[in-house]
Amino acid sequence: MRKEELKEILIKARNKKGLSHEDVATLSKEKITRQYYGMIENGERKPSVKVAQAISEVLCLEWTIFFEVKSNQKLHAVLD
Repeated sequence: MRKEELKEILIKARNKKGLSHEDVATLSKEKITRQYYGMIENGERKPSVKVAQAISEVLCLEWTIFFEVKSNQKLHAVLD
């Protein structure tokens, strides 16, 4: 998967819930910063499994999306 695809999925999920980068960081259980979430969303950083799970819980996504998106074809239909 390309960085742009993951970025688009994260932005759509975040916007669908009406959340900012700060909101996602604050609501995640792993105590990440707004800046760190922004780097993840922009494809500049890869989250750990725990961080991926925490972000995914906030955005109602499968946490594996950060590691293998092609296997999650149903996700695209949900976000469109």
